[in-house]
Amino acid sequence: QVQLVESGGGLVQPGGSLRLSCVASGFTFSSYAMSWYRQGPGKERELVAAISSVGGSTNYAASVKGRFAISRDNGKNAVYLQMNSLKPEDTAVYYCKTRRNGYDYWGQGTQVTVSS
Repeated sequence: QVQLVESGGGLVQPGGSLRLSCVASGFTFSSYAMSWYRQGPGKERELVAAISSVGGSTNYAASVKGRFAISRDNGKNAVYLQMNSLKPEDTAVYYCKTRRNGYDYWGQGTQVTVSS
């Protein structure tokens, strides 16, 4: 079955960096676009970044453009989110997601807390 497992979250000071990873299994990873979402305290889940199946196309939420970078390694069935210049408002649970046959699959999430 489809599984997405995120890792790399933690506590970081404002201005710091983190790299999130999501390892996928149970489907042909290289055939599907992947995305990162986040849900902050009291907020709705929102799209952060997305990447096409072969990595040639990316898009970002305006709030993270220029600070975050999404990438993927199809040989490792992994998608990454490099987060730089982190701000307190980036505090959230971060999820990776894929859509397969019209159904959305989500990981369990990884907590990112930006605080001094």
